[in-house]
Amino acid sequence: MSRNLAIFVGVGVLIVAVALGVILYGNKGSHLELKGEIIKIRTGVIDEHNTAAVLDIRLENTSDVPFMVRDVKITAEQPNGEKAEGMIISKSDFKQLLDYNKFLGKQFNEGLSMKDKIPPHQTVDRMIAIRFELSQADLAKAKQIRLWLQDMDGPEFETTKTF
Repeated sequence: MSRNLAIFVGVGVLIVAVALGVILYGNKGSHLELKGEIIKIRTGVIDEHNTAAVLDIRLENTSDVPFMVRDVKITAEQPNGEKAEGMIISKSDFKQLLDYNKFLGKQFNEGLSMKDKIPPHQTVDRMIAIRFELSQADLAKAKQIRLWLQDMDGPEFETTKTF
């Protein structure tokens, strides 16, 4: 009788394991996942205490669900560990910023803003402009720039690039 019980328990565990694997694999695409990188960072002096930075980024939505941008934060981590948060420059001000500050270069990609959608299984290139309340020398000393995005439903994405 103990042998029959062991066979039934073994078959039951096997069936549960297969069912669990099928359920997890079948729902794989429904978990919002964003991958990406900061491709290039361009900086320039606005005045002696403020520096503008333009980030060219590439984002890939690997899930079956669209990613809709709710919040964007950019921070520069200083050598002493402090984080300086940048103030996002609106997409409508990009042209004026780049026309007046030729040293920042041209706008190669569309700007990223709140409520922008990244469709499922798509890769997009975007641009973000930021103003840091740091001199250009202090920003150049930063260990890294950190980009943090949040979806409307809560999932977050984060990537960094060292200077």
